[in-house]
Amino acid sequence: MRDSARFRAALADTFAMVVFSFVTGMIIEIMVSGLSFEQSLMSRLISIPVNVIIAWPYGFFRDRVIRMARSLSPKRRVKSLADFLAYVVFQSPIYILVLLAVGADVEQIFTAVTSNALISGILGVVYGVFLEQCRRWFNVQSEPAAA
Repeated sequence: MRDSARFRAALADTFAMVVFSFVTGMIIEIMVSGLSFEQSLMSRLISIPVNVIIAWPYGFFRDRVIRMARSLSPKRRVKSLADFLAYVVFQSPIYILVLLAVGADVEQIFTAVTSNALISGILGVVYGVFLEQCRRWFNVQSEPAAA
């Protein structure tokens, strides 16, 4: 992959992660987990630099998980399951740290992370579609061939 293509891929993955996480995170934190607007806003603002750092590694990780899943089966359900697993496995530990940083209590953290993991069945798949669309906007090949 050429340097400009890598840069576009990193930019697309970062844009997708920041936008998607901000919107969905705030909805879950306020409506499901019981965080105050201020706690959620702080969480989302802290998440922006975190998401900038993890976006490209997550995109790479997700592509690998999907590639492994597709080697087992080309069915769409298998890809959706791979999106779900990649999202939950990669994002949950990071989310716990963010919630700790904003002063969420153990019950709020448990509720937020559990809700996020359960909702990730949908979110992971929706994020995958959003990520692929962002990659198209940035003219990046989705799920690049293994290096």
